[in-house]
Amino acid sequence: MTHKSELTPHSSVHEKIEQEEESHSHNAADPESYGDADGEGDPTGEGEVALTTFEGTHEEKLLVRKLDRRILPITCLLYLFASLDRSNIGNARLQGLPEDVLGGDPTGNLFDWLTSAFFITYVVCQIPATIFSKLFPPKTYVAIAAIGWGTVSTLMAAGFNFTSLLIARLFLGVFEAGFAPVITLYFSFFYTKKELGGRFALWFGFATVAGAFGGFIAFGVAHIQSSIAHWRLLFIIEGLPPVILGVVTYLFLPNRPESTTFFNDRERKIAIERMNRDASGDVGAVLNKAHIWDAFTDWRVYTGGVIYFGLNAALASIGAFLPTIITTLGFSNALAQLLTVPPYVVSAIVMLTFSFSSDRIQSRGGFMAVSSIIGAVGYLLLLTEAHNQHVRYFATFCITSGTYTTIGLTIAWFGHNLGSETKKAAGIPVFMAIGQCGSILGSHLFPKTEGPRYVKGFGTISALLFLASICSVILSISYRWENSRRDRAYGRPKPGVRINTHELADKAPDFRYVP
Repeated sequence: MTHKSELTPHSSVHEKIEQEEESHSHNAADPESYGDADGEGDPTGEGEVALTTFEGTHEEKLLVRKLDRRILPITCLLYLFASLDRSNIGNARLQGLPEDVLGGDPTGNLFDWLTSAFFITYVVCQIPATIFSKLFPPKTYVAIAAIGWGTVSTLMAAGFNFTSLLIARLFLGVFEAGFAPVITLYFSFFYTKKELGGRFALWFGFATVAGAFGGFIAFGVAHIQSSIAHWRLLFIIEGLPPVILGVVTYLFLPNRPESTTFFNDRERKIAIERMNRDASGDVGAVLNKAHIWDAFTDWRVYTGGVIYFGLNAALASIGAFLPTIITTLGFSNALAQLLTVPPYVVSAIVMLTFSFSSDRIQSRGGFMAVSSIIGAVGYLLLLTEAHNQHVRYFATFCITSGTYTTIGLTIAWFGHNLGSETKKAAGIPVFMAIGQCGSILGSHLFPKTEGPRYVKGFGTISALLFLASICSVILSISYRWENSRRDRAYGRPKPGVRINTHELADKAPDFRYVP
């Protein structure tokens, strides 16, 4: 285990920037830091070190397909069941859970606390879990997390009172805490910034699949003739698969490019070049303490947290209360669960369209602003239209499409823009933890006593999504301005020249943000 602390926060960072800028003006580069994929020194003869790049080659395309076939099925299925296990309590609510173990819960407050308990430990554990995970093989960490949350979710079927279910939900949050930010960091090991948006959309899109799939499962479980309560069967059916997937993860998910046995020597060389194509920084079981500090003091990380706060307030309400919202349209509980499927299907299509388009033009902020507004308008329709059930059902398509799409784009945005592995390992869980505080709020905005209009809930989340749209525009303008400033000061980075982010992360003069 190695700990790097070459920089002392925060004045040393500015000194390093000045040194880097001075060396940049002389076109100097450190061969050991910037050496090309073949280990050559300065092939350009101009004082800069170019990469031997495999970009666009047939070999690279074959490797990307190989990665997609192995990484995406495992990680997507993990996210599917992570989403099911955190949100299936919403379906269990309509299958008799409050009546069986919550004494009927006439106010809905006990159910609200069961929903939010997950997010309390999820927020508290997210930052340390993600930073800590960098010291371990990714597949080992993810496998343990999956087995843990699957076991806890299954044991919820044995819940006998409010306290037992509350404790289970708290532990569910502990095991899931590091999963999403660790996978975000993990994808950046294997995919370039031009590929991240689409892959994150496919991965996070399985949250929408979980919503649709969960509706089908709940509908089917409701028709099972059994002496076991339907909500208990639901927890068992959706809790066991991640335990099995955890074992599959440990056996088959590739570790880091430089250490996995998944590659032959040639594939490893291409994978490492791709990993360092956008920037070369700290890798492996290494923590750069200065980058951790830089993540905690970066205003853009906290602006991302504001965006993520509103999105997760919406997401929590969708996951736990969408079936309940649809029952306000006059449908039975069983049919309401089935009618949650189409909004999730449409949101998956919208998310993929926006994300791949965002990858193609290498811009995120504009797409995020538009998708946030779509979600805000959906909640606004639910708030203002009380009688037209067609409009209200259409609004559920807007809230799912806008919310899930913006979350996927936000994850991809910060998956590149933080510059180094350590800053990503610290910065990503920071904005995610802030965002999950929105989940706690969202889980308390729809008490049963305020149905069927839920004025407070719909109005609050609509406002938060409009705020997320404004913050997305601010961040995009900020990134564009900083890119232009660096272009003026240092010139445009030459294609094929590796950017060393080892000491300065995203503050390196040649680093450019995705706006």
